[in-house]
Amino acid sequence: MRALTSYGTALILILLIAVWMGTGLFVRGGQGPDESERRLVELFEPDGGPLTALVDSTGIAVHEHHKEGTEDPALSIAERSVILAQEAGEARSVRVQTFTAEPLELDVTLRGHTEAATILNVVAETSGLIQSVQVEEGQSVEKGDLLCVLDPGTREASVAQARAAIAQAEANLAQAQTDFNTNESLRQRGLASVNSAEGFEAGLKAAQAGLETATAALQVAENELSKTRIHAEISGIVQEPIAEAGSLANPGTPCATIIQLDPMKFVGEIPQSRIDYARLGLDASITTINGQEAEGEVTFVSVSANPSTRTFPVQIEFSNANNAIRDGLTAEARVVLGTIPAHLIPQSVLTLDTEGVLGVRTVKDNIVEFHPITILRDTREGVWVTGLPPSTDVIVLGQEYVEAGQTVDVGRAEQE
Repeated sequence: MRALTSYGTALILILLIAVWMGTGLFVRGGQGPDESERRLVELFEPDGGPLTALVDSTGIAVHEHHKEGTEDPALSIAERSVILAQEAGEARSVRVQTFTAEPLELDVTLRGHTEAATILNVVAETSGLIQSVQVEEGQSVEKGDLLCVLDPGTREASVAQARAAIAQAEANLAQAQTDFNTNESLRQRGLASVNSAEGFEAGLKAAQAGLETATAALQVAENELSKTRIHAEISGIVQEPIAEAGSLANPGTPCATIIQLDPMKFVGEIPQSRIDYARLGLDASITTINGQEAEGEVTFVSVSANPSTRTFPVQIEFSNANNAIRDGLTAEARVVLGTIPAHLIPQSVLTLDTEGVLGVRTVKDNIVEFHPITILRDTREGVWVTGLPPSTDVIVLGQEYVEAGQTVDVGRAEQE
């Protein structure tokens, strides 16, 4: 009797376990969402049977495949919202705000450095000992100021000799002219032969050539003497190297280096994405790393890109009164390339379509439209974008729950 009770209890437990397992699902991969799932009880009774009936009677093994439509996990929030609205026969409510295109300055910020307009090495053009240096490092000079003086040596004597030669040539020319005039008078009176004129004419031409030669020699001597006094060819600040008095100078030996700081240049590079907008004469604002500011204009745009960065060198010339801005400072330049119609919209209205394209959903005649946009500038007030109609109603509330082509119930948001 005790054994019978034990077997009965075991049988009941087995039946309960079978029923419990029968309520589960057997999943076989690669068959699709509707074909991969089977109840365990169906493995033993494919066509039904007492065990299947027993499991079904419990009511806990109901197996339903997912329904198409709102439960499809592949659908977006907007697509599910559309289906729900269609099933309910209602239009989704959204709030819109009107935005109108405004002219936006299209600019580009360049990073670069300041650069002196001219750095000139003033050199000697003749040989000689440096007699004196008239400037010091850091001194401001104007064009024409004396920088260095060389020992003239025999150059002054050469000039004096050339001037004496001119005086002699002038006297010879005067005598030759007198002789020619006298001969001409005698020939007219028949007191001298006609052939005698050739000799006097040749003497006159020789005297004229002698004067020209003496004049040229004087110019050479005076030019050689003037080279002993070296003058500044531009205005600026004197920098090293500076010659030392007593040293020997040869043609090409530096007397001093002059840096011209007014006007000055900003040297930077513009990205290739904006190179089509760049042109000469554009206004620019320069700010140095130490906060100095200046206004200038574009004076050079390279036609060849830097092979390393694929950017185009640009130069901006600006006035530098009192040499306030130094050469070689890191700086930024904001170049205004022109204006473009754009919309200033809140960043919160930006959304993505089903393809992941960034854009804005708008409403026209109660129909939702999607417009891809391009962000030009991000500010505290919002983002400046292009790609929208000149005046459009942008959905500012509910844009994530509608899609293009859907009919909506439009409400007006409070206009700021």
